[in-house]
Amino acid sequence: MSFAFPDPETAAALAARMLLEIEAVNFRADEPYIFTSGLAAPVYVDCRKPISFPRVRSALMDMAAGRALSAGGFEKFDAVAGGETAGIPWAAMIAERLGLPMLYVRKKPKGFGRGAQIEGHFEEGANVLLVEDLTTDGGSKFTFADALRTAGAQCTDTLVIFYYDIFPDARANLAAHGLALHQLTTWRDVLAVARTGDHLGRTFDAKTLDAVEAFLNDPYGWSAAHGGKAGPD
Repeated sequence: MSFAFPDPETAAALAARMLLEIEAVNFRADEPYIFTSGLAAPVYVDCRKPISFPRVRSALMDMAAGRALSAGGFEKFDAVAGGETAGIPWAAMIAERLGLPMLYVRKKPKGFGRGAQIEGHFEEGANVLLVEDLTTDGGSKFTFADALRTAGAQCTDTLVIFYYDIFPDARANLAAHGLALHQLTTWRDVLAVARTGDHLGRTFDAKTLDAVEAFLNDPYGWSAAHGGKAGPD
């Protein structure tokens, strides 16, 4: 078992640079992305893409394993669970690095057979680290955490590769649901690296980066001004 253990700030910058390099994060201010929620945004992240880049994938998972231990506790977790579907490969790789059992959690129980919502084995009362690729407002984590708890596990921590960090109540809402959020990097980290130019082969004009910063500071205001939803549901 060996993995990198950089401080959170260094890990955030490194992860941001990796995502920029492989074009897993993108900026488009003139033609905003429209999320399924209806929010218009000049940013888009694809946290599935790194699985196809072995060196980036390995480095991210080394840092994620270190983050889980430093933030959550060296002997705290008994298993790692991935949320269906994007969290499953990341959970498998983190579980391998930590030497822990791996599970995955369905969004809803199967409609046949055992009707299971949790796949894999864990002991009653096991503390399970919930892993997903990203979080925006934290909502999907409630479903997965509740499923684990209903099945007899503890679930006190969730780890993501990418946290949007644009909705002020997201971390507090997770905490109110008994979940501590740990992440590798955020949009603010990506923007900081993009402004320095400390990444390979990609340049961004100041106008685009200023639009990204304006969105991060006021996502609903920016969205409303660009044809998207103007507030939370």
